[in-house]
Amino acid sequence: MRHCSVQVRGLLTRPELDRYNALMEVGGYLESQSRYDLSAIVQAEVDLLIQPGIERLKEKGRERDRMTQEYLEELRRSEWEAQMRKLAESDED
Repeated sequence: MRHCSVQVRGLLTRPELDRYNALMEVGGYLESQSRYDLSAIVQAEVDLLIQPGIERLKEKGRERDRMTQEYLEELRRSEWEAQMRKLAESDED
């Protein structure tokens, strides 16, 4: 059975995580019994179950990217304003 990442597991709701853990336990048991045909079905269910967590992780990444973009724009704006003040001061002299 393939586990999902710790980041995705951290974004699963409590019911999703409980179901995930139960499915992983069942899948592990099936694999120990060499029932790979059935464990593949359980793995497919796990893959479906973790999709909301993956989407939440993607959204966190997009939000972080937006925040970084806003920060860089603010930094450029403040640098531009500082340059304009410097030019204005030098014109007054």
